[in-house]
Amino acid sequence: MSPCLALLALVVAQPPAPRADTAAAVTFLVKHQSPDGAWRSDVYAAFKDGTALTPLVLGALQDADAAPAARAKALAFLDTFVTPAGEVREPAGGFDYPVYTAALALKALCHADGAGRPAAKAAWVKYLLDRQLTRDLGWEPTDPHYGGWGYSRGVPKKPEPNGFAPPLTESNLSATLFALEALHAAGALTDARAEAALAFLRRCQNEDGGFHFVHADPVRNKAGLIGGVAASYGSATADGLRALRLCRRGGHVEEIDRRAMRAAGWLRTGFRADTHPGRYAPAMEGNRNAVYFYYAASLAKALPDATAGLTAALARQQRPDGSWANAIELVRENDPLVATSQALAALAALR
Repeated sequence: MSPCLALLALVVAQPPAPRADTAAAVTFLVKHQSPDGAWRSDVYAAFKDGTALTPLVLGALQDADAAPAARAKALAFLDTFVTPAGEVREPAGGFDYPVYTAALALKALCHADGAGRPAAKAAWVKYLLDRQLTRDLGWEPTDPHYGGWGYSRGVPKKPEPNGFAPPLTESNLSATLFALEALHAAGALTDARAEAALAFLRRCQNEDGGFHFVHADPVRNKAGLIGGVAASYGSATADGLRALRLCRRGGHVEEIDRRAMRAAGWLRTGFRADTHPGRYAPAMEGNRNAVYFYYAASLAKALPDATAGLTAALARQQRPDGSWANAIELVRENDPLVATSQALAALAALR
């Protein structure tokens, strides 16, 4: 057999790459929508009021350009959290994930679906701007959390010296990206706000070009500490690259381009379709893939040209009912509404 014929025979013999059934994924999500338009978890109490999952699922369906009737119902549910006076109305006790809820709701409103809701858009914009850790809330550029957003239920004012900081006041990379992306979509990300966020992003980028999630927290930095330094890992680095691009303006363009090139290089070098990358501390290794679906979605949006095999890897993990679920519980991707939304968003970006 000639070399050309042998090569052709080899190519023909290769089984076709598996393909994800996005229609089945959409059907699964729509089937689990509540009559009032919300999505509620059957797994976690924190996801049962609909404020966390509804904008997440809605965004995935918008990314996939699917289920317009379900999207309309979801937006009607989110409308209930904005008063006629144009202010965000929080549920008793506040939102469990205020920045995620606000950012995803605002981004959904910036889609064509949200036309005719300028007061709601303005309300969510103000809600996000009020929660950036800047001088308006007492934070100074020398503070390690200055410029970002975090998970605090209340407005994250800087505590007085020796005062008590409420839980989760500090900035983290994921919340910061979500806020930046939503404000950018709404045309509300000013140069000053972007410059403040850049101060936080600088502190999250490591010497190797990768990123970590939060300052001085060996637990919530998924890869842990190596040599006393928060190690770089995939989901944080994909988030960091996307956040840098959103801050690319003013006198920082050249610096950001250098930082973005290093982050992209880290992601390309470490990429594997079925594994969340990073040098993990031994104690954290068992949870390496806990954030796999979040990573897949962020990476697909950051570097869609550098993800060969990711679509097939996601297809192999799809369950017969069209959903995805992570076997690891750490970041709640074992809830199929969470994992399926992330997988669908990843596939839409790769498409």
